[in-house]
Amino acid sequence: MSAEVEEMLKRFQGVKNIIGIIVSDYDGIPIKSTLENQLAIHYACHMHLLTEKARQVILDLDATNEFISMRMRTSYFEVILMPSDNYFIVVIQNPSD
Repeated sequence: MSAEVEEMLKRFQGVKNIIGIIVSDYDGIPIKSTLENQLAIHYACHMHLLTEKARQVILDLDATNEFISMRMRTSYFEVILMPSDNYFIVVIQNPSD
């Protein structure tokens, strides 16, 4: 997993709009992040809860489907959530650039 995570971080860091990237386990604890620690913990905790809710909603709607990714846009940021088997990735970017 480590080499795969490092490769993803390098790939995302090359994009100019990216503000931060968080790789978190399914307990909501950041494994790797480009943000300061407190902010990474804050995002990871909230995205962990959102991931669990989204998975449950998708399973309730159609048991043959699975949660692959989610993109949320606010006035300030765009947050992309991508779950994997052992971890999930949160990408925060500035949509106005």
